[in-house]
Amino acid sequence: MNKMLRILGKRGRITIPYEIRQRVGFAYNDVLSFTEAADGRTVIVRREKICDNCIDREPAEFEEVVNLEDFLDDLSPEQQRTALIHLSVKWAEKQGGALNV
Repeated sequence: MNKMLRILGKRGRITIPYEIRQRVGFAYNDVLSFTEAADGRTVIVRREKICDNCIDREPAEFEEVVNLEDFLDDLSPEQQRTALIHLSVKWAEKQGGALNV
């Protein structure tokens, strides 16, 4: 295990290094818990599963495969609008600009 240093920002923010996120499996929008260890100097970070009806199967185990167009067609008009705005903003960010919505 290689030691990686990061600086804690003035607002208490820190970035978990990419290599660690990949190895541990942390992903965007994961819920993380922070627990202080007994030594008072160590913090344990865990990915938490927070939901009412969780299924203990990995997504790869699901039999049904739905393509994006079918998925979007099954959404309500308001959900389709929200998805379009979200995707438009993401696309604009990748293009290096901002999108006014």
